Amino acid sequence: MTAILNTLKLTAARKTRALPTVVKRRNKLLIKLGEQRMLADAQAQGLHYTPTRYRSFKDADTGARIAKQVPVRIKPWFWIGEKGECLLAINYGSKQIELQKGKTAIDVGAVENLCTVLDTVIDAVRNGELDTQIESASAKLRDGFKK
Repeated sequence: MTAILNTLKLTAARKTRALPTVVKRRNKLLIKLGEQRMLADAQAQGLHYTPTRYRSFKDADTGARIAKQVPVRIKPWFWIGEKGECLLAINYGSKQIELQKGKTAIDVGAVENLCTVLDTVIDAVRNGELDTQIESASAKLRDGFKK
């Protein structure tokens, strides 16, 4: 039995109880970027991408709570600009992330490059390159709730 265990890479790692807030925000943005990537890929193939979520409803007859799978509409973060170029904005919640001072969009060029650019943005978020921008967008969102 120990011969099988010796083939595995063992470590003394422990599971953390709570993730740091910057990692939570980064993961939230990565999920949304993944959805945008799937939406862009489906549109490139001429298909429709409609993810589903479980929603809880009250049954009119019995009064019991029922979980149903319903389609969710995703608003694309990309659009065609005035010159025919494809543009991409990165959103955190309802706020656009300012990628550089005064610049909130990425000029993708041709629509065919959209998936590649989204993959690059996903890699940048994984490496923590947008952590300060995510933090400022999160602060702006929180300020909107305090009023």
